[in-house]
Amino acid sequence: MHIEDAQRDVRTVFAGGFYGQMVCAVIWLASAALATWVSPKASITTAVVGGFFIYPLTLLSLHVSGRSAALASGNPLGQLGMQVAIGGAIPMLLLVPVAQLRLTLFFPALMIIIGAHYLPFIFLYGMRAFLPLSAALAGGGVLLALYAPHSFSLGAWIGGAILFVFAWVLRFSVPASAGNASSY
Repeated sequence: MHIEDAQRDVRTVFAGGFYGQMVCAVIWLASAALATWVSPKASITTAVVGGFFIYPLTLLSLHVSGRSAALASGNPLGQLGMQVAIGGAIPMLLLVPVAQLRLTLFFPALMIIIGAHYLPFIFLYGMRAFLPLSAALAGGGVLLALYAPHSFSLGAWIGGAILFVFAWVLRFSVPASAGNASSY
């Protein structure tokens, strides 16, 4: 299987990343609501535990929408997807000392980590639309850490909003010829 075919398969099966981004956005926005109206502990717990369920919830969303969640047999990018997921989880360990040092830096730091995590998606999906998503999250995290370091919930709200907007950007970045436009 050629790389372009494998990328097209990933784009088609995962709808350009739309469902995964929507799952992420919902988790982040739920965490933001908890940060605002309940407690930082409830918010962080939701973000961390929810993060472990992004892929299964994405598969469930695809199934509920009537889409297949299986890549073509022999698609080598399925293994890369798993490596990207694990590679995105390991840097999360940095959040422990960051939150101990200053709790309000949890979401800006998470935005930076998640922003970096999206860079390999450019190759995985063969979509440059992941570059501005990566830059918006990482850059937003840096700006929040520098200019709004005292707000705990602001990073969660902004991160959730960025993920929500980019879910739609990704949806419309996949051409109709890929078979996705009418099946969302």
